[in-house]
Parts: sequence; C-alpha cells; structure tokens
Amino acid sequence: MALGFGGEVAEYYARFRRGYPPAVLDAIQDAFALDGDDVVLDLGCGTGQLAVPLAERVGSVVGMDPEADMLRLARETAAARGVRNITWVLGADTDVPAAGVLLNRRGLGATVIGQALHWMDHDELFRVLASLTRIGGGVAVVANGEPAWLHGTDWSRALRSFLEDHLGQRLTATCGTGPADRERYAGALEAAGFEGVREIAVDYRDELTFDDLVGGVYSAMPVDALPTAADRPAFATRLREALPPAPYVEDVRVSILAARLG
Repeated sequence: MALGFGGEVAEYYARFRRGYPPAVLDAIQDAFALDGDDVVLDLGCGTGQLAVPLAERVGSVVGMDPEADMLRLARETAAARGVRNITWVLGADTDVPAAGVLLNRRGLGATVIGQALHWMDHDELFRVLASLTRIGGGVAVVANGEPAWLHGTDWSRALRSFLEDHLGQRLTATCGTGPADRERYAGALEAAGFEGVREIAVDYRDELTFDDLVGGVYSAMPVDALPTAADRPAFATRLREALPPAPYVEDVRVSILAARLG
C-alpha cells in the first residue's frame, strides 16, 4: 500500500510542503456549496495541507493516505490547531469503497485530491466517487504549481540539471500538473458522470530560502532515494554551489479542476 514516502520524507513533507492560499479553499467551498452538514474526503491527504483548513469550513473531513507517517503528522497538525472533526484513515484509492461507512446519508459533499492523483487509477476512482457523492457535490483535483525543477527560471533550470546529474535520469514527469494531465482527468470525470468540468486558477508568488528549497526536494524523494543523514550536508553544499544565490522566487498557479454531480 505505501509508496515509500514515510519516515524522514514525511517529516520533510510536513515541514516544507507549502499549504494553500485561502482563495483556493474559497473556490472549493463555492464550487460545491459546502456547508456544516457536509463530509469531505481528502484522498492522498499527506500531512493535512488541505484537510486541516477545509475541516474548519465543513461538518467533517475524512483524510486518507497510504503512508502511516503522513497521517501521524497530519493528526499532530490538526491537534495543534484545535481541529477535531477529521477522521484519519490509512488507505489508498482502492480502499475508497470501504470508506463509505464513514459518510453520512447525504453522501460526500466533495472529494479533494491535492498533488496525488498521478499515483492513482483515476478512471476507476472517479466511477466509485460518482456513487458516493451527493447531488451538487463533486471532485476537485488540485495542483499546487509545477515541481520546482520544471519552471522556466534560471534557478529552476539549475536545480533540474543538478538533480538529473545526481539521480542519473531525466526529470520530465509533471506529477499531474501539466496540461495533458488535466485534459485526461477532465475527460475521465465526464466519463464517470460528473458535469460542468471547469478549471479554476489561483495565482500567488512564493519566495523560498535555500533551506526551503532543499527541504522541498527531500520531501519529493522516496525513502530509498533520500540521501542519508551523513550525506545530506555534502548534498546541500553541492546544490548550493550549483544554484544562483537565494531567494528563489516562484510564480505559482494553483489549478483546481472541479466537476459536479447532477
């Protein structure tokens, strides 16, 4: 079930993966008219970047992830913020039918999938979700910008070159953020019976320190690719030498692919 993003990788994920601007949460809430009676499923919830703030706007949230360490850290984040209406479930997209027992009779108000759908069988998942979603509810596939090494900036190109040399492979995967990915997901949502598929964009600018950047890189590495604790200082030194000076400015576009049922 696990994808190899537990242990120290989950720790880096919790610390360095950015959250979402309030405008993103507003857009999701508005798209499905979510209110205090709704249950929202956050599938592939990671350490709670969407689940925790969404829980403050709806009746309850089910946060599901295949990595136990991700859920542990998400639970800690929710507790620190005083959020108590989230049920954390160890599971993957194939476990969603069994999670139906956690829903109210109204059905799901929404399912949100943030930067995780590329790990899932989206065609089958959307068919299952169509049977669990209330009329007017739907699915939001959220991409919080492109991977840091796929931007057009000088620092991003330098980062990509460094990582390709370190890993010994080209880095071209868009992790579900590219136009072809979004078009494929939109077609699958329509085929599953969802309607009114539309893309909502929220733009913001982020400024990263070097520590932010290297922490984000570590958060994207499976455990077996993560440099050992002893090797990380040398890795960071080589990376710093390969990059222009900080700060590293990102113009981020959050893409929300939203589709409703009925």
